[in-house]
Amino acid sequence: MKTNPVKGALAAGQPQIGTWLSLPCPFSARLMARAGFPWLTVDLEHSPIDWETAAAMFGAIADAGCVPLARVPRGDHDLIKRVLDGGAMGIVVPMVNTVEQARTAIAAAKYPPTGNRSIGGTWSALSFEAGVGEYFERANDEILVILQTESPEGIENADAIYALPGVDAVFVGPNDLFWQMKAADGTPPTPDEFEAALQQVLAAGKRAGTPVGLHVQSVDDVRRRVDEGWQFLALKSEMKMMLEQADADVRALGMTAADDLARY
Repeated sequence: MKTNPVKGALAAGQPQIGTWLSLPCPFSARLMARAGFPWLTVDLEHSPIDWETAAAMFGAIADAGCVPLARVPRGDHDLIKRVLDGGAMGIVVPMVNTVEQARTAIAAAKYPPTGNRSIGGTWSALSFEAGVGEYFERANDEILVILQTESPEGIENADAIYALPGVDAVFVGPNDLFWQMKAADGTPPTPDEFEAALQQVLAAGKRAGTPVGLHVQSVDDVRRRVDEGWQFLALKSEMKMMLEQADADVRALGMTAADDLARY
């Protein structure tokens, strides 16, 4: 059974930079898996990707030697079990605000006696090039568990959440965190307030010895955040990369570009 290289690299303190997949397409996933990113996250929270398509994408990514991760819609046992049984080599769990929510997600990703994941299925072992029995024995050591901090409540509980056994990394969803930080009257946080919140996450990760990561939109941002100590960085998404390049080419040709195309 092959190991999870991204999990090993994060544990060793090495930054791991990947991207998000939001298009429900195994063909584009197969191509992106060969672009050079060590991991790709199939986003089942904010995209129309269904279960069958997700499983095909996990397989296409794993067969290319890349690590397929799945962002589940929420940290429920059934959702986590289903993506792992479909071949994901790790999970990204959104909106983890409390220790109890974190424990629920971790337990769902681990077979007994560590957790309560149900034994069964065949597809999960294929991503690790293993037999089913071997997978059942070793999966707990190789499945990557990443919890998202996306609210002030999550930051308040960060020290306790990040120190839990089984948390391999923490990931900030900046859009949700920004909106969750709005005042009751709708006033958004200032850039300094938002950056201070991000630095609280980074500091909590360092105290717990847990890698932390962030979704960013430029290579310069990746480099700056890695220098600060962030390890699990998502650069854009495959859809944003496609649209930005299309926008740049159209403009370079002197054609009329859609003003909002590259915002997606």
